[in-house]
Amino acid sequence: MSHTLPALPYAFNALEPAIDAMTMEIHSQKHHKAYVDNLNKALEGHAELLKHDIVSLLKNISSVPESIRQTVINNGGGHHNHATFWEIMAPNAGGEPTGAIGEAIKTTFGDFTKFKDTFKQNGLTQFGSGWSWLVYDAASTGIKAIKKPNQDSPLMDGMVPLLGCDVWEHAYYLKYQNKRADYVDAWWTVVNWKKVDELFSAAKAGK
Repeated sequence: MSHTLPALPYAFNALEPAIDAMTMEIHSQKHHKAYVDNLNKALEGHAELLKHDIVSLLKNISSVPESIRQTVINNGGGHHNHATFWEIMAPNAGGEPTGAIGEAIKTTFGDFTKFKDTFKQNGLTQFGSGWSWLVYDAASTGIKAIKKPNQDSPLMDGMVPLLGCDVWEHAYYLKYQNKRADYVDAWWTVVNWKKVDELFSAAKAGK
């Protein structure tokens, strides 16, 4: 079973003005596609690994042969991170979270503003390329705000990604140049909190 590039759930220009159409097209059709292609290439000749979906593959990364493990981390992580990224954004979205995820954010961080500040700081202080994440940690049965370098996946640490902001320069440089903070501020307007709440409910249920 080879891995495939998922179709975007909206048009390239659907997230404007926060994210421009050209960035969305290049990001999804070039960068994400390269991760998928390189992952499939790395897994050639490893039939047992091709039986796993991307989540299982990353959760059990220690079982991947050392000769290809870093390549799978880079490209498998890039594949799953981006597949999640497209889903947790939507046109006409943003605002404050409601439902279970909204309550969990208030309980954990005090209020939504404090959470946004923590999440943004994680994105701005991630040196070089990486991601700012809100994750569900099964070990503590709670949510956390973390940052991860490059395409490292929270799944490898036993955590479920719920909300992620890509702070690789290719995610924002065409529109925002070096102004990462402006990009993160605009990005909040396209966060699909309904999808994040669905991911949270599934994570708590062990799915």
